[in-house]
Amino acid sequence: MGHHAHNPYGADDRASRAIDRKREREREVMLQIAFKNAEELSTKLVQRLLDKNIIETTSDSAIRELFTKLLKKLSDMEEFEMNFKIAPLRTLVNDPNLLSLYLTQYIIEDLINHDKIQDIFGDDLDIYNAVDSVMSLTRPE
Repeated sequence: MGHHAHNPYGADDRASRAIDRKREREREVMLQIAFKNAEELSTKLVQRLLDKNIIETTSDSAIRELFTKLLKKLSDMEEFEMNFKIAPLRTLVNDPNLLSLYLTQYIIEDLINHDKIQDIFGDDLDIYNAVDSVMSLTRPE
């Protein structure tokens, strides 16, 4: 008669791995959508940021171009690099869109220093909500 060790965490561990796989698939799909639709998403995003008075810029086109390049580059980014960038905002909302978190942190941390940006307004949540209103299009159902 064999003795089998009973692991009370086995089911939890399997569920956790399944959730991780689902998140990873969701992340891959979102990055592919962002890459394929970078120009359209950038145009909508910059327009939304302007409409919501989040950014003030001297060149809409330069900022659109910047976001287009960024969205195309994200698919090559290491998961660690993305997670590191979004760490300060991870608890901002429940079930966040990773792309929206990344772009929000980018706006707060990096875009503010762009020579075509005059100012950035709103708190982290205001910026996230404006970004996510566009980037939610990348999220699989």
